[in-house]
Amino acid sequence: MPLITFEGIDGCGKTTQIEKLSDYLKNKKVNFSVFREPGGTKIGEKIREILLDSSNNNMDEKTEFLLYAASRSQLVKEQVKPRLEVGEYVILDRYIDSSVAYQGFGRGLGKRIVTLINEFATDMIYPDLTFYLEIDKETFEKRMRNKDRLEAEGWEFMKKVMEGYNSLKGTKRFILIDGREQKDKIFQRIIEELEKHFAL
Repeated sequence: MPLITFEGIDGCGKTTQIEKLSDYLKNKKVNFSVFREPGGTKIGEKIREILLDSSNNNMDEKTEFLLYAASRSQLVKEQVKPRLEVGEYVILDRYIDSSVAYQGFGRGLGKRIVTLINEFATDMIYPDLTFYLEIDKETFEKRMRNKDRLEAEGWEFMKKVMEGYNSLKGTKRFILIDGREQKDKIFQRIIEELEKHFAL
């Protein structure tokens, strides 16, 4: 069964669309699970607390990335792999592309090393479909309220993150969506793509 991921900079509307998709799949009586990154497991949630804690503003870029990779590895082993193997749809709020964008480009670690470690951490499990919700500076600043450690980096950092996402646009699984559109219009586009790719 498919692995579906949602990506985008903070404030792009991923969480809203995942909630709408969850309701849709429930109505269709489709077996599915939703997990967030970092997190999704007991260990992963503890790592999440460390990563998003605004008091950890002296965290080294490599430490940050390796913590994300550790959480991701645990999630894949404990939740993602077993559920895919029994035929569930698995939906992730962020996955490997987030590290390419945020750590590879935003932190300047480079796409190659981030991709290599991601593949090691996930046993080469890539999404079947990725929805990238793209927004602009105005939308980002309007939607950001209580900022965690990464959100507090500001627009200049987010521009670099967007470069990372843009580097993935040519990938077949990567579906670009205008995150500034109305929520229902965005969701309709998501459903159209899902029905095109999978037997719902």
